[in-house]
Amino acid sequence: MTTAFSSARQGGLLTLRFDGPLDLTATASLWNRTLAAARGAGGRIALDLGAVPRCDTAGATLLAAAETAAGGAAIVGANAEIMALLDRVREARKVAAAPAEQAPYNPIAGAAQATLDAVAFLGEVVVAVARAPARRRMFVFDDLLAFTDKAGVQAIPLVLLLGFLMGLILAFQSSIPLRRFGAEIYVVNLVTISLVRELGPLLAAVILAGRTGSAFAAELGTMVVNDEVAAITTMGIDPVTMLVLPRLSATLLVMPGLALLLEMAGLAGMTLVMGTLGFPPTAVVHQTVLSVRLTDLLGGLFKASMFGAAVSIIGCRTGLGAGLGPRAVGDAATAAVVGGIFATIVLDGVFTVLFYRLNL
Repeated sequence: MTTAFSSARQGGLLTLRFDGPLDLTATASLWNRTLAAARGAGGRIALDLGAVPRCDTAGATLLAAAETAAGGAAIVGANAEIMALLDRVREARKVAAAPAEQAPYNPIAGAAQATLDAVAFLGEVVVAVARAPARRRMFVFDDLLAFTDKAGVQAIPLVLLLGFLMGLILAFQSSIPLRRFGAEIYVVNLVTISLVRELGPLLAAVILAGRTGSAFAAELGTMVVNDEVAAITTMGIDPVTMLVLPRLSATLLVMPGLALLLEMAGLAGMTLVMGTLGFPPTAVVHQTVLSVRLTDLLGGLFKASMFGAAVSIIGCRTGLGAGLGPRAVGDAATAAVVGGIFATIVLDGVFTVLFYRLNL
C-alpha cells in the first residue's frame, strides 16, 4: 500500500497530511519531501496522522525530524500507539544529541586509577603463574623460543655497541679529573663498579623497553583491536597464560645475559681507553678483579631480571588495555616505552636503597 503525502496551508499554519502506513518503505520515499516542506513552512506546522493506521520506528523518526526542521509541530489525529512510539523516539533523539558530560581531569584520581589497574593486572599475572602447571597446554613453548630470540639474540649487536661506547665514554671522562691526582688506575674501579652494579642492568632494561616492550604492546594491542583477545577468552583460554607468560618468561631469561654482555663490552671499551693512558691489559684486568665482588655481579644480574619483568608486564598490560581505533596501537606502544623506562628507574632507586641498607 502506497502512502500519500499532501500539504495545505490555512492562514499561517501549514498542515502536512499522511494517508497510509508510515513504515520503512514509506519513510524512505517521503523523507526528502517532508523535511523540505517542514523547512519551508516558516513556522510551526501540523502533522495530520488521522489516516495513518500504523507507524514503525522509521516513521516516528521522520515525524520527529519534521518537528525539529520546523521548530515545532502539532500532532493531529494520531492514535495512542503512534503517540507513545513518537515520544520514545523524541527521547532517544534528545539523548543522542546531548553532548556527553566530561568530568574535569583529576591527576590524583587518574594516577590512583592507573595504580589500581597495574596492581590488578599484576595480581592476574601472579594467579596465572600459580595456575600455570594446571594450564600448561595454554602455554606455547614455541612462542617462548620466538620471544627469547627477538628479545635476546636479536638485541645482542645493539647491546654490545652501546656497552662498548658507554665504557669508553665513562673511562675517558673519569680519567680527566683523576689525572690531576695521578690516580688514573682508579678509573678501572669507577667504571667497573658503575657498570656491574648500576649501568649494565639499567641500560639493558632501557634497550629492552625500547625494542621489546613496545613490540609486546603493539602486538597485543593489534590483537585487541582485531578482537582476537576476545575470541581467545570466548574459547575458554586465559589470555594472561597464553599471551603474557611466554613474554614474561622470555624477558626473565634474556635480561641477565644482556646485562652481562653489556658490562663485558663496557669493560672492553674501558680497557681501550686505559691502553691509551699507558696501562697494559694485565694491569686493567688485575684492578678489575680487585674492585668488584661476586655480590656486586649477582646483585646486578638480579636487578636486570627484575627490570626485565617490569618492562614485560608493563608492555603486556598496555597492549591488552589498548582501546579501539587507528591510534590505539601507537598509544599503547608509546605508553609501554615510557612506563617501562620509568618503572626501571624507580625500581633501580628502590634496589639501591635496599642494597645499601643490607650492606650488599
